[in-house]
Amino acid sequence: MSKASSSTGGRAAPSRSWPVLLVVVCAQMLIWLDTSVLNVAVTTLADPEKGLGATPAELEWVASAYTLVFAGTLFAGGALADRFGPRTTLLAGLALFGAASGVGAFAGSPAQLIVARAFMGAGSALLMPATLSVIVQSTPEEKRTRAIAIWSSSSGLGVAVGPVVGGALLSHFWWGSVFLVNVPIVALCLAGVVALVPDLGGARRRVLDLPGLALSVLGLGGVVYGIIELGNGQTWHGSHVLLPLLLGGALLVTFVAGQRRSPSPSLDLRLFRQPGFTAGSVVLLLAFMALAGHLFYAAFYLQGPRGLSPADAGTVMIAAAVGIVLGSQASPAMSRLLSARWTVAAGILATAATYVGYVWFDERTPIVAIAALLWVQGFGMGLVGTPVTAVMMSGVPQHLAGAGSAVNSVTRQVGGTLGVAVAGSVLSGVYRERMADATLPGGPQGLPPGAEEQARTSAEAARALADSLRLPELAETADRAFLDAMYAATLWTAVLALVGFAVSAVGLRVREARPQNLQEGPEEPREARDDHVETA
Repeated sequence: MSKASSSTGGRAAPSRSWPVLLVVVCAQMLIWLDTSVLNVAVTTLADPEKGLGATPAELEWVASAYTLVFAGTLFAGGALADRFGPRTTLLAGLALFGAASGVGAFAGSPAQLIVARAFMGAGSALLMPATLSVIVQSTPEEKRTRAIAIWSSSSGLGVAVGPVVGGALLSHFWWGSVFLVNVPIVALCLAGVVALVPDLGGARRRVLDLPGLALSVLGLGGVVYGIIELGNGQTWHGSHVLLPLLLGGALLVTFVAGQRRSPSPSLDLRLFRQPGFTAGSVVLLLAFMALAGHLFYAAFYLQGPRGLSPADAGTVMIAAAVGIVLGSQASPAMSRLLSARWTVAAGILATAATYVGYVWFDERTPIVAIAALLWVQGFGMGLVGTPVTAVMMSGVPQHLAGAGSAVNSVTRQVGGTLGVAVAGSVLSGVYRERMADATLPGGPQGLPPGAEEQARTSAEAARALADSLRLPELAETADRAFLDAMYAATLWTAVLALVGFAVSAVGLRVREARPQNLQEGPEEPREARDDHVETA
């Protein structure tokens, strides 16, 4: 640990804690900003003249390459933050993210963009655990929950700002501008980290568990790859899904077994003995599964049966982002009033209610009602993220803050990926079933050869076919089939949220625990007592 950091016990001076928070939140927001910007740009990327002429499969991997590498390398990012210090890891992550963004902006083919996006995912995997680790180590304990609330709300800000920024850039510049915009933001964040973030040091005596890191990357990568392929319409028993899932699962089992015996594990499994850590991880996994799955079919609903343009649909979905920001800021006060456990439970229950509400949505549902439900959903998720993170990190010693942060981040990313895969599979399966049972319009001769299968592939394909053949009744049939599929998907989503509610109500009831032997040296862990986490 450096002299500067040792003089303050490894923390920033109280007068500097808020500027430090601002810098790391801006760095964290880059991750969510980039994801939401890409959602606006996919149509342009598919255009052979204005974009890269990417096929649907290539577009899927432009998004999935980022998620795959991001989720697969998060444990490694947390271990590196613990070994070399979160400030060093944050600088490395920002540099890698910025360089990959610049390369991606000038990619000459979809394949080059996919590779650039994979490196952006690696940069994000270094960024996310390091930002939370900086907050945990540099913020005074009485301000920590408020700081975590602001950190959590950065996701809502990124999701809200992304579509607006992306739309403005694509209206005036070429497609690469949505990636190039990251470069000046990264430069400002780098300057802020150098000037303001203290050198919190790392466990420099700790030897990196390189075999363990390799197993975690390959294992998580295999699992996430299988999940992505499942969401892309592959059957669960096909080689593209089952084989990577089995191999990834086997590697993760080997990883866990090795971590139990390793003298310097990448992921100290004793973290899961901390009060609330395991339950908090499960709650985050289920909550993000439900949220990501819901947002996936909600976007198709708004641009399909409701007939909104991509820009208008993005504007409506800003309501969810605003709700996340406000819910995150309200969560510390609610935790003081209700306790962390019941704040999280209330938030998940609110989101479950909004998911059920979609059963009554159709092509005539008022936009105001949709926006209101999205706001409630976002507010509920805002109530979840901060208290769960505070409970999980409350008993984690500082020298393992990176590992604890990585688990927190992995559950969010894997949960989101799994949620999209599950929702996509339900949506696709029910839609095909409904369209197979429907009599497709097309005159006395029926649809042209191959067109019937195209119409049953997806509602989007059916609408495009209806436009080209001037068959509005075909689009109406596809919309009805999509709505039935959405009702089925939203009920599964609500079930996931209700399971998360049960886990939070039972598992987050944190009692006073005996100290676990997780520390280096004499420092004792901070204990969370009862089911209350200290709030600002």
